Amino acid sequence: MKGTVVKSTGSSCVVLLDSGEQITATLKGIFRTKGIDSTNPLAVGDKVGISISDDGDALIEEIEERKNHIIRKATKLSKRSHIVAANIDFAYLMITLSKPKTHLLFVDRFLVTAEAYHIPVRILINKTDIYDDKLKKQLAVVIETYQSAGYECFPISALDKNSLDDISDLFANSINLMAGNSGVGKSTLINSLEPKLNIKTNEVSSHHETGKHTTTFAEMHRLKNGGFIIDTPGLKSFSTYDMEKEDLSHRFPEMRKVMDQCQFGNCQHINEPNCAVLAALESGEIAKTRYRNYLDIYNSDEVEGFR
Repeated sequence: MKGTVVKSTGSSCVVLLDSGEQITATLKGIFRTKGIDSTNPLAVGDKVGISISDDGDALIEEIEERKNHIIRKATKLSKRSHIVAANIDFAYLMITLSKPKTHLLFVDRFLVTAEAYHIPVRILINKTDIYDDKLKKQLAVVIETYQSAGYECFPISALDKNSLDDISDLFANSINLMAGNSGVGKSTLINSLEPKLNIKTNEVSSHHETGKHTTTFAEMHRLKNGGFIIDTPGLKSFSTYDMEKEDLSHRFPEMRKVMDQCQFGNCQHINEPNCAVLAALESGEIAKTRYRNYLDIYNSDEVEGFR
């Protein structure tokens, strides 16, 4: 039997069979994800092969090769990775400019990782219903920054279903990852798109203006339009993992577009002469915030495996 992992809490998981039935299955033996030293050999979105034992237990015998996955460092003290989800058609990064504030370095770290694994990303900017004039100006700048870099941006209010008309059809007939900080409204959005799911939500801490975890593990939910949404635990930070420094600029689409005009083929776009990226930065074609975050990630030594 074949199926897709829709929920995993370790060696045990829930699998949606190709027949439409859901069963609980256990991972047979020890699997090591090919080429990845991961804390979780099995991830939501994995395509698996299942057998039924003589005792009637469902056993996962095979994990099919992934078309892609998104990965992050497991913890600050760990040299291992954690696979967030696999076989994704689109990733949706939900951010907020207030309550809580999403830092753009977090955004760019996520985008860099998605670019590395060839996962297209759309950016949802939530809670626009509470934005004052100052935040609305910031919103316009953020949209301009990321749309000019090549990312679709959608300002929304997950509490106002009318604002979701432009995005609800985007999730149809595809597997979609929903990611973001705790408290940005991922679960609220999913409930608005599919009320019958009734996913638990929580308020943002009024003292720290940070989100509280409500989703504790990734889980895939079926939508009435034929698509699926993978709800993920809120991320406080997102560290890039196992990426060559020399490749980093290739993960910024706006840099990738002009870098072949640099004088040197191995240009790192920092202080080299005749650098097309620095020229584009000077002319305003590349946003200063994006470039600052490029330097921050490039110079970071906090991530094991980022060489």
